[in-house]
Amino acid sequence: MSDAIICPKCQSEFTYEQDNMMVCSQCFHEWDPKEVENSDKIFDSNGNELQNGDSVVVIKDLPVKGAPKPVKAGTKVKNIRLRPDSDHNIDCKIDGFGSMALKSEFVRKA
Repeated sequence: MSDAIICPKCQSEFTYEQDNMMVCSQCFHEWDPKEVENSDKIFDSNGNELQNGDSVVVIKDLPVKGAPKPVKAGTKVKNIRLRPDSDHNIDCKIDGFGSMALKSEFVRKA
């Protein structure tokens, strides 16, 4: 059964096709198999594809653990590095904060 489609949420091999969607019988996650093929791509909050080396702008104040102030909305971040295997999928350096990881849903392409 090497042709089985693996669930992207729980990694179960017990999946089945229903209409044009795939469904996991373990966690009941539903997904479009065509969208999973593009899972290596990372998009900003507006749906623009991000690349390594891009500049982005933070769209909302983001609290930082251990810092007395948040990263303010409108802060420009240059030369980002993408990590598609992580929840916080952008590595960057922000002036005044140093190295940190951001979620792509809180930035837009500059």
